[in-house]
Amino acid sequence: MTGRRPSVTAVVKLSVIVPFYNVRAYAPDTLRSLRANARDDFEFLLVDDCSSDGTIELLERAERELPGAVLLRHERNGGLATARNTGLDAARGEYLTYLDGDDWLAPGYFAQLLTCMEELGCDFVRTDHVQVTGQERTVHRVPHGRRGEVMSPRDAILPATRSTSVDYAFAWAGMYHRRLADRGLLHFTDGLRTAEDRPWIWRLHREAESFAVTGQLGVFYRRGVASSLTQIGDVRQLDFIRAFDQVIAETAKDPNADELLPKAVRTYCAIISHHMSSIERFEPAVARKLRALSAGALKRLPQDHLKDALNSMDSRRAARLRRLRHRPAGSSTGAAA
Repeated sequence: MTGRRPSVTAVVKLSVIVPFYNVRAYAPDTLRSLRANARDDFEFLLVDDCSSDGTIELLERAERELPGAVLLRHERNGGLATARNTGLDAARGEYLTYLDGDDWLAPGYFAQLLTCMEELGCDFVRTDHVQVTGQERTVHRVPHGRRGEVMSPRDAILPATRSTSVDYAFAWAGMYHRRLADRGLLHFTDGLRTAEDRPWIWRLHREAESFAVTGQLGVFYRRGVASSLTQIGDVRQLDFIRAFDQVIAETAKDPNADELLPKAVRTYCAIISHHMSSIERFEPAVARKLRALSAGALKRLPQDHLKDALNSMDSRRAARLRRLRHRPAGSSTGAAA
């Protein structure tokens, strides 16, 4: 990994970590929005994850022209989680946040969110965002009803049967105090290619001391990008199994595991069902592996919590998962569930 620091103010208030990988068509929008958010005490950690499409040339120019830009380069592709960790390790700010290299921001958004964060004085804040699919724009809200009020993140994990802020797994939809990084709560599981935000957000909600939700809009999330892993049915998508295995294992060690595990198990089941319902988009060999890994995951889950989760789900999803659960061990053939 290589990179150099520009001459910026000695005091960095905010570090923005922005990974890029083969997003040449979208990076100009991202970089223009960073310029519209620049401030003397902000730094932008631009992490090139070994792009091969000309993205690096845009970032080299940004390093020269964008105030506060720091270009960090991977010599081989490591994935989003690893790229974010590279930026986090180099960050100097009192506050930290993330942006993906194909998304963009409203002008002045970071300064406004930082003011909100400082006024609240909490460990982290979560924000709503705008999802952009082609020409369509849709506001997505943090699934948490109390706005502008400092609360315990742990108290916002439950109930198990309803979407909560722990399900709003977007690292870029928020801002985080440096003390969380110092406690090891902001790093991602190295090498995860998808669902990297899931163990991260669960750990944050279990172990941070305070958070708040603000309705401020300013992040524009580009959905449906052809190169996004959510659009590609290859083996990297199966990292969600490893991600949720980590969520389950870490939550099982929590002092309140009996209260929290039902939520973690139910969420894991919902994600497995989601992937199985669209299994035809995967390459055949990956689809077989998806079935086998998902069946194994269901067998590993705490069976009492799994039974309760299946009983609480709608009949179609529950039936799909029950069929999968009873597949012979090691089986990787058969029709889609």
